[in-house]
Amino acid sequence: MKKNNQKLYGYQTTNRAKHNLKVHLILVCKYRKKLLVRGVETDTKNIIRDIESNSDFDIIEMETDKDHIHLMIQYIPRVSISAIVNRIKSISTKRIWKIHQQFLQKHFWKEKTFWTDGYFVCSIGEANPETIRNYIANQG
Repeated sequence: MKKNNQKLYGYQTTNRAKHNLKVHLILVCKYRKKLLVRGVETDTKNIIRDIESNSDFDIIEMETDKDHIHLMIQYIPRVSISAIVNRIKSISTKRIWKIHQQFLQKHFWKEKTFWTDGYFVCSIGEANPETIRNYIANQG
């Protein structure tokens, strides 16, 4: 998706499609524990940026709170949101545990987990829905 190491956040072209797919994604720490503190938040962001660099999606914006992270992601049609989420969660959990094992063992003494099973995702559009509705209604 990246072109000449330049992030393009407008319309993208792949094969026979032109698209601009963006979502707001929220990942929450398991049991809403406040784990994104004491350097864990910075390492988590760096890990997710590294995952992005080897994936078919771009992170437009990313910020953490103590128990969750918000991401605005642009992706291409052949990649599903669930695949993006699974990739981010699985890789980041393993890497965060490697770096912060002592801290995380205090919170999860039986399992090596970090994120909840679920996630929040919402598509975001560039146009007002009413504008699109009127455009479609006035065709022909």
